[in-house]
Amino acid sequence: MTDFVQALDPAKLVLVEAVLSFVTSAFAAPVYNLPLFLFGCYAQESAEAVQAAQTFTCLIGASVAYDILWMARNDQSWFIRMLTIIILLLKIPTVLAFAAALRQRGTQFSGLGFRGNDLQGATVWSMPGGFTSAGAREGYQSVDEPAEVQVAPPKHAAPAPPPAAQPAPGAYQSV
Repeated sequence: MTDFVQALDPAKLVLVEAVLSFVTSAFAAPVYNLPLFLFGCYAQESAEAVQAAQTFTCLIGASVAYDILWMARNDQSWFIRMLTIIILLLKIPTVLAFAAALRQRGTQFSGLGFRGNDLQGATVWSMPGGFTSAGAREGYQSVDEPAEVQVAPPKHAAPAPPPAAQPAPGAYQSV
């Protein structure tokens, strides 16, 4: 079974399902299939979008139940119903092929998106100005460094005169 799943091409499966969903979209058919498979085309093409591939795999698996409910509640012509059933049957190997592709990429696939004990998930962005511990830049203190202590001037020194009030550049002034 694993050899069969690994021999499947997820890109071709999603493309066939997108074309079949496009054909059925003009008739009484599930309206969510076409956008779902277009998203799958994006998720398959983008190698660094692992989270998109995980999301697509979960959505396609959940849509199997929606397809069954949709077909039970709606009437279709025999030809469109046959295409909808073909799409439904193709979703199962698509889920298996995407899960296998995610494992080959080194992603531990789970329904909640957790990797082991990592509850924060993958870092998608960093704070501007180098405020992360890995991306600290010159002139900025990283999160892991201790704070620098400001030393107050001695109490016996004369206080410095306050700076003269300057109008803000571009501010309105009265004449």
